[in-house]
Amino acid sequence: MTSSGVSVSQSYTADRSPRSVLDWPLAIAAAAVIGAGVRIVSFTPIEATQGAAQKIYYMHVPAAISAYVALAICALMSIVFLWLHDPRADRMAESAGEVGLLFTSIVLCTGPIWAKPIWGTWWTWDARLTLTLFLWFVAAAYLVLRGAVDDEHMRARYSAVLAVLAVLLIPFIHLSVYLFRTLHPMPIVLKPDRPSLPSEMLTSFLISLAAFLFFCFMLIRARYRLAVIRDSEGAP
Repeated sequence: MTSSGVSVSQSYTADRSPRSVLDWPLAIAAAAVIGAGVRIVSFTPIEATQGAAQKIYYMHVPAAISAYVALAICALMSIVFLWLHDPRADRMAESAGEVGLLFTSIVLCTGPIWAKPIWGTWWTWDARLTLTLFLWFVAAAYLVLRGAVDDEHMRARYSAVLAVLAVLLIPFIHLSVYLFRTLHPMPIVLKPDRPSLPSEMLTSFLISLAAFLFFCFMLIRARYRLAVIRDSEGAP
């Protein structure tokens, strides 16, 4: 066994079960998301035009940003793998891709719940929604591809190329509200000039964003540790 394989083996000899990837940082991150939700529901003012439905914004947008960050990490680690052929980069890309798909799913679930009382419909095929759905399919295809190719190096190369192509969609999704006629509102916080949320609402948004990003990073960390355990158990 290689020296790196010995290191992995020694690191995870004490507890090789999947439970070992669940630790206090991940629990704290989950509690932070719950705490942000409590603040949003109980202490954040109700928006005058959209009413209580607008509070979904504080979950919907942080989930979208977390999805973008996770998929960007997936693409970056894929580039690192294509350059260095380091299996650790491939594991990190796999982990971030899986978490990115999770948060993209949250975006596609919370969006229609917000849209129904505001637009009068669960879904409309405008540019941002359609591109986000397409991103979800590409992220899902990335994981399907990883499960469909048996050769480890070939699997890592093919999925790395797909991950890089997927992340190229993200700028188009963000700019779609400027480029096309759409029902989707313009950015309120992520826009060229200053955010247009009242200070108390902006504080709730920033707290929720920090909680979601922390949860995103801790999920990637936990998923990476699980991948290390899986690969070390399969090593000769």
